[in-house]
Amino acid sequence: MRNLTNKIIFFNRCQSQLSRCAFNSTAKTTQTRFYSRPTSFPDYYQNPIFRKEDQAKLIENNDLSKLATTPFRPPASYETSSVYHDPIVNKVINHVMEDGKKQLARSLVEKAFENVKRIQIERYHLATTPEEKSKIILSPKDILHRAIENSKPLLQLSPIKRGGITYQVPGPITEKRSLFLAIKWLLEAANDKDRTVHFPEQFAWELLDAANNTGKVVKRKQDLHRQCEANRAYAHYRWQ
Repeated sequence: MRNLTNKIIFFNRCQSQLSRCAFNSTAKTTQTRFYSRPTSFPDYYQNPIFRKEDQAKLIENNDLSKLATTPFRPPASYETSSVYHDPIVNKVINHVMEDGKKQLARSLVEKAFENVKRIQIERYHLATTPEEKSKIILSPKDILHRAIENSKPLLQLSPIKRGGITYQVPGPITEKRSLFLAIKWLLEAANDKDRTVHFPEQFAWELLDAANNTGKVVKRKQDLHRQCEANRAYAHYRWQ
C-alpha cells in the first residue's frame, strides 16, 4: 500500500513538471512569433508622395490616374509638404541622434547650420568683387548637399576569400550605401576633435571643407578610390 502511494505521488510530480515544460515552450514560441510578426503594411504598398513638387510632376505627366488604385503607406511623422522639409537634413539628424534624443540631435545640427551661416556671411562681406561674392554659398542646406555630394564614394572594397586568402575586391557601390558612407565619414570627422571644441563648430568646418572639395572626408574618399585602383587586378573575383 505504501509503495502504491509513493508511485502515485511520483506520477503526479512528473505530470506537473511536464505541464510546466509544455507551458514554458508555448510561452517561448508565442514570444518568438510576436517578435517575428510582419510590418503593418505589405511589401506591395508604395512609398507616400507628399511633396507638392512630386505631385505636380505626376499631374503634368498624366500619371496620377495610374496611381489612383495603388495602395500607399502613410507618411511618417517627420515627412511633410513644408518648404522647410529636407530628407537629407532629417537623415543627418537621425545619424547624429543617440539613445533616442532626437531633439538634442536636431539642436546640434541647427547650431552647426548657424555657424555655417555666420562664417559664409563673414566671407561674403569680406569679398571685394561681385564675382567673389557670387561664388559664396549662403544657404547652409545647399552647403550640406554639396558636402555630401563631394564625399560620396563611387567604388567600394568587398572582402572575398579565394584559396585561403582574403582579397579586397573593388566594385560598384549603391546610391544608398554611398550616401550612408558620406554622412558617416562627415560625422566621424566632426567627432575627431579636441575636447574643448564643441560638435556644432567642428561639424560646420567639416561641411565647409567638404563643400569646397577639401578636408579629411574628401581625402578619405580619394584614398578609397586609390585603393580600388590598386586592387583592380582582383576585380574579376566578383563574378567567380
